[in-house]
Amino acid sequence: MAQAQGFGRRYIKAFFKGFFIAVPVTVTFLDRVACVARVEGASMQPSLNPGERQVSDIVLLNHWSIRNYEVKRGDIVSLV
Repeated sequence: MAQAQGFGRRYIKAFFKGFFIAVPVTVTFLDRVACVARVEGASMQPSLNPGERQVSDIVLLNHWSIRNYEVKRGDIVSLV
């Protein structure tokens, strides 16, 4: 019985330790480096959502190149 309680405490402690490390790392990554967005509608056709499909596209928005002013002609820019 005592070993089961010790195992449970170690498991919970390891879970919270990983949680408190993973959440700030994930939030920082999504804020500073990149995030995932869904593009819907005809406004970006034919580059995104080609044809008459009603399916949305999923894109990776790169925050890093914007912060370093590396935007080139032909790049798609999104305001989030």
